[in-house]
Amino acid sequence: MSALAGAACLLIGGAVPATQAQDYPTQPVKIVVPFVAGGGVDVVARIIAPRLSEVLGQPVIIENRGGAGGGLGAAAVAAAPPDGYTFLLGTGSTHGTNSSVYPKLSYDPVRDFVPVVQVTTSPLVLIVPPALQVNSVSDLIAMARSKPGELSYGSYGTGSINHLSGELFNAMAKIQANHIPYRGAAPALTDLMAGRLQYTFDGVATSLGYARAGSIRILGVAGLNRSPVIPEQPTIAESAVPGFDTSVWFGLFAPAGTPAAVVDIINRKTNAVLAMPALKESFEKLGIVGVGGPPDVLAARVRTEMQKWADLVRERNLRFDQ
Repeated sequence: MSALAGAACLLIGGAVPATQAQDYPTQPVKIVVPFVAGGGVDVVARIIAPRLSEVLGQPVIIENRGGAGGGLGAAAVAAAPPDGYTFLLGTGSTHGTNSSVYPKLSYDPVRDFVPVVQVTTSPLVLIVPPALQVNSVSDLIAMARSKPGELSYGSYGTGSINHLSGELFNAMAKIQANHIPYRGAAPALTDLMAGRLQYTFDGVATSLGYARAGSIRILGVAGLNRSPVIPEQPTIAESAVPGFDTSVWFGLFAPAGTPAAVVDIINRKTNAVLAMPALKESFEKLGIVGVGGPPDVLAARVRTEMQKWADLVRERNLRFDQ
């Protein structure tokens, strides 16, 4: 085939999805949440779904498929037909930490997906028990340096985002502490409040109620920007560890091969939803910020996150018993 004929074929092939997308969508759209119902990912999905349904003119259905740190749901979407009717609400686990935590991941976070739009971001917060004699992140670091290996930090499981956030904090702050993994948030927070742990990282939404009740204290925000829910709290980066940044983020992904015209429609409609004042208000109550923007924003986030956690796992020689 000549180069000219090949180019013509490419042009014709590229025109077909755009033609098909003119009437899109013509049936319900499914968003797979790769975690169980009731968690943070599920809450965000159920906030955006009815509004996305309004602007698309078709029902938007949420399907929860939990397991393997979001890997089961992600793998299911990766294998779904790339017809624009199945999307994944991916996270910093499915498209960030999992490739470093799971040695035999059943999907490729980059090759098997098309980034559509980053939906939200929300920083973690560094929390301590109220009885711990520290008033700032700098105080905690000073205490840890004075007692190397004596402090303990908790996580919601080996390889979880707050485990890796703790490792990143320890590395950047140049401190030594013991990692204590738990099976979820509840037992870890119980031990933290009782003083059996000295610190952990948690979401803004879950920490806020405990902080207001005096059960825990927030020392700093783990993102690069202060949280609009607790603007008085400094970031860890500005107060003690320059450049420290670890957040929870969610984004819409489509199976690889989904027509670019369909991706463009979902991107534009989701951006319109994220601009709605009522949705912004719903997010702000949870300490969440809507992001939006073109697909490139989400693609860049995936590349950055995967590299950051891969570097950390290698440098800290972390091992995960899956």
